[in-house]
Amino acid sequence: MNFTIDQLSAVLFIDIETVPCAPSFSQISPGLQEHWLHKARYIKNANAESATDEELFSERAGIYSEFAKIVCIGIGCLVKKEKEWNLLLKSIHGDDEFALLQSFTDAVKKFAEHHSSFRFCGHNIKEFDMPFICRRMVINGVPLPSFLDLGGKRPWEVSHIDTLEQWRFGDHKHFTSLGLLAEIFGIPSPKDDINGSMVADVYWKEQNLERISKYCLQDVATSAKVLLSMSNHRSIIQDLTITAVT
Repeated sequence: MNFTIDQLSAVLFIDIETVPCAPSFSQISPGLQEHWLHKARYIKNANAESATDEELFSERAGIYSEFAKIVCIGIGCLVKKEKEWNLLLKSIHGDDEFALLQSFTDAVKKFAEHHSSFRFCGHNIKEFDMPFICRRMVINGVPLPSFLDLGGKRPWEVSHIDTLEQWRFGDHKHFTSLGLLAEIFGIPSPKDDINGSMVADVYWKEQNLERISKYCLQDVATSAKVLLSMSNHRSIIQDLTITAVT
């Protein structure tokens, strides 16, 4: 789990925020409604849920790529100038998911120009963030760039750094949240305003993308600090400068 300084500079930290594809169940197509009802039955049986199908849509649809959309992608990278480290953060957000995904692709390609062997890093990105981005690209007709075209690859051939996977140490029954890892490593909690369960309401009811963007970048910064802590580079965190770029 040790990373050299050069390897750290070639890591692109990432987090996404997703919401249901419509403000309410009644506002999706009849065909999608039918498929959600089937999904809702599965959710209820698996989790002993008592919520209505409509309530489940508002609460849970955002985590299923077929019933959701991405409203924010946060990325970050570590840059060393002389002896000082800077964490550069960038938020790509908007209502137009097609444009958002294209902007994300362009930003990653620019990073790849300087780091041809870069790797994505985030918490639970192998099971959530990266597959979600890929599916939404396909749905929106955005060509999958080579760095996301993982079709047919075996799990060990996927080079993403997943801090959840790193922490599991092979124990696939064990789930640990990013917030808990931050707590045990003495990193300030990223949840100082909203949490994941609130994102849909902040988007559809408050229409406050800036608030979601800030929350997303906090998770990106926390993922970077967790990786530094897990790879014996905690000293970098103490004097780390964090800068949001446009």
